This record gives sequence, C-alpha cells and structure tokens, in this order.
Amino acid sequence: MHFLYILCFAVGMLLISACDGTKKTVENQNYPTQSEYPKNIILMIGDGMGLAQVTAAIYSSKKRLSLEEFEIIGFHKSHAFDNLKTDSAAGATAFACGKKTFNGALGMDSDTIACKSILEEAEDRGLATGLVATAPITHATPAAFYAHQPLRILFENIAADLLETEIDFFVGGGQRYFDYREYDERDLVKELREKNYSVSSFLNSELTGLKMNPEKNFAYFSANADPLPVAQGRTYLPYASKMAPKFLKKRSDKGFFLMVEGSQIDWAGHANEGRSLISEMLDFDKAITEVLEFAKQDGETLIIVTADHETGGLAINPGSKMRKLKLEFTTNDHTCTMIPVFAFGPQSELFGGIYDNTEIYYKMMQAFQFVGKESRASLSSGKG
Repeated sequence: MHFLYILCFAVGMLLISACDGTKKTVENQNYPTQSEYPKNIILMIGDGMGLAQVTAAIYSSKKRLSLEEFEIIGFHKSHAFDNLKTDSAAGATAFACGKKTFNGALGMDSDTIACKSILEEAEDRGLATGLVATAPITHATPAAFYAHQPLRILFENIAADLLETEIDFFVGGGQRYFDYREYDERDLVKELREKNYSVSSFLNSELTGLKMNPEKNFAYFSANADPLPVAQGRTYLPYASKMAPKFLKKRSDKGFFLMVEGSQIDWAGHANEGRSLISEMLDFDKAITEVLEFAKQDGETLIIVTADHETGGLAINPGSKMRKLKLEFTTNDHTCTMIPVFAFGPQSELFGGIYDNTEIYYKMMQAFQFVGKESRASLSSGKG
C-alpha cells in the first residue's frame, strides 16, 4: 500500500508538472490576456463531421491537430423539428436562429416564419459579418445564416436573399446563381458591385492573388457551381480562413461574426470515400489552425467548432493502425448521433455539456452580450 501511495503521488506530480509546462509554453508566446467577453465570434462547421471523423483525422495526421488544442468540449443533439435525422438546412438554421425546423428549410421556423439569424443580429448592431464555404455560397449551411426560404434547393431565390444583407465578406462557389440565372434576368454580380462590393472569381484570379480594400465589401466566387475537392487541387479554405478575420476586424471596431464551413467532409461521407474524407478533415484543420492563431493573438475572439450532423455512419474498424486506418461506412446518409462541440476563447465555458443544437445560437447571443443571462433563458424556452 505504501508503494502504491508513492507511485500515485509521483504520477500526480508528473501530471501537474506537464500541465505547468504547457501553460508556460503558451505564456512564453506573449499572447495577450483573453478578455472576459468576445468582440468576435468565429463559428466553424465541419459539415458531416462526427466523432469518428475527428478521430480518423487525428490518427491519420503526422502531427497533432489544432483541434486538439481546444479544452472546452461539449455535445449537441442534432435532430430536426420533426425528424431525428437532420439535414444541413435544418441543422444550420438551428445554429443560426435558435429554432428547430423541418428538413430543407432555411432561416425559417417550423411554421415557415422567417427567423433572424445571428449574422443578421450582428449586422443590426454594427458588427462586420462574413461567410466562407467549400460549397456554393447558396448551399444549405452558409445560406441558413442569411436566407429565408422554405426549400434549400431554391438557389436563385437564396442568392437574391444574400443581396438583402450587408455581408462584408464572402467566399464560396455558386456564381451561376448570381449571373446566369434561369428564372429572371437579374445580374446579381452587377448588383453586388453597385452595393460597393469588390467582386472577383476563379475565372480571373486566384484568391491568394487578390488585394483587399477594407473600404469595400469583398466577394469571391471559387467556382461556377461546386468547388473542387481538396484532393483535386482546391486550396483556398485555409487562406480564406486566414484573411477573413483580419479583413473583418478592419471593417468594424465593434467586432465581427464569421462562419467558416468545411463543406465537403459531408460529400465524402455521402460517397463513402474514406481517403477523401480524411483529406477534407485535414484541410478543415488547417483552416482551424489559421483561425486559432488569430484568436490567440487577438485575445477577443471566441471560436466554436462543430458540425450540423454526422454523415456516413463512419467506423474505424479493428486492425487499424496509425495512418493506416480501416474505415467502414454504415450508410451513405446522415445519422442521428450526437455531435461534438469544441470551443476556445472568451466565454468558451458556455459550450461544455450536452444540449440541443439550438442552444449554440443562444450561447453565441449571450457571449456577444446581445442578451443577458436571464433573457437568454427566456429566449431559449420560447418566451422571449
């Protein structure tokens, strides 16, 4: 017993020493002290990213993922209003508006009444706003933050909804829904320029070759329809994730809201393509690296990393080895499993525990101090 006591004490001291060493490493990097409340919130959505996808990325990477630096971890229940399985439209609407809705609906509650998103709440208060996606910017996840449509497939209506906002920065595919429209003769790219946007696209420039003028809103179309997978040469997500916070910080001294989506994790899950899934996950983590470095240096930025749902029912089977995983899928559809939530920065402690996906909206509202603790409770219960 005496030996066991000494052994436990020694192990405990080693753990304390390891923790102290980690803290000293962070302190030695001369990062500023974190503020009590964030001026900026960056919501990062790995579409289709469940716990198995995160594990597969960790076990496939030659180095520690940036996602592993997040110390606050929770889980959200992803179900839609009337279905245990959610789609990206209903899942992202829950994050954006705090409302459970039916699958396919964007920015609307279950009664098809438009609900104001966190992006629109931020705009109303003078904050800068931005969206980045590796899907069309009219796709379900980014669209839920600015559009109000009963069906996610109404891409031209969704594109028109974007012009009803004052989004400062957006990067994504789907240019065809803006300037090669089938149902009307509007040229939304021209209208964006008339609204003081600097608009560029993959047709005339790489994103990395552009200089941004903070006096103008910024729009970049990365594809006419769907952007390429990262395995086929897409490179812009980490770079866009690096440039967006810096640009938005210049746009408003009140702060900003930014949503970044790793869209094609979901697409790889639907296709049951394990290699593509891992490459998309590692690319998404590179984007997290850029955002995390900004937040560490800024000291006033809250980062939330989560997913709308899991896709593929991924399993890492026996016989797997580090960087040689045996991946199997149980479905080519979404599953109903709970989804991890990772948080870093001021008010990150709000995101621990288990809660509905709608709570992410209310927690962001509280972190931004758009509502107080008391009113958040009434809003969450539907009384506000």
